Amino acid sequence: MSAPRSQNGREDFTEILRLVRPGARVLDVGCEDGELLELLTREKRVDGQGLEISPAGVSACLAKGLAVVQGDGDRDLDHFPTRAFDYAILSKTLQQMREPRHVLSELLRIADQAIVSVPNFGHWRMRVSLMARGRMPETRALPDPWWSTPNIHLCTLRDFIDLCRELDLRVDACAALSAGKPARPIRPDGVFENWRSETALFLLSRRPEDRSHEAPTDLFGEVALPKPEPAPRPRGKRAKV
Repeated sequence: MSAPRSQNGREDFTEILRLVRPGARVLDVGCEDGELLELLTREKRVDGQGLEISPAGVSACLAKGLAVVQGDGDRDLDHFPTRAFDYAILSKTLQQMREPRHVLSELLRIADQAIVSVPNFGHWRMRVSLMARGRMPETRALPDPWWSTPNIHLCTLRDFIDLCRELDLRVDACAALSAGKPARPIRPDGVFENWRSETALFLLSRRPEDRSHEAPTDLFGEVALPKPEPAPRPRGKRAKV
């Protein structure tokens, strides 16, 4: 059976649905009209809550029967209790924040794991557009002209990984989304992924010492077991001359 699809064509919503375990406590930051939260509630029976800055978005969520509060992710995450959620979700919104470093850190204070998707400004289409036209690119992932875009802190895949390292965050899983194709699990520090990935989706957690022994998981929840070490070769007896 195929996974439920987003009504507005958001591939990252489909992949987020794969990641979240049933019955989890979820906070969707910047939930807009509540489509993702409604999808998670219907398909995964999550205990969900939304945070949305626009009155229109809040009204749309309430009309769907969703639990949502009006607030600003830049300021109001500070008011949530520590570890109040299993997952904090920020889908294609981090680049719109005034203080993305603080927001990312707060997501992993209030939740055990964060699910974050970001458009990659290092994608090859961006580079070609800049080189050929000499203007800010307008692509499927970033369709708005520079003078009306809500994005104020665009980053590349490499930039985002550097920020995660600075905050001592662990990348539990990562997938690339490009041109409407199915998600492709990737190593985000791979040599060519900063060129190939139009949008990147991350599952993040803190890096405490007591979790350092855990095996990483891939985007679909299957445990990636470490490869066994090769057995030492038995030493044969030296032949007598």
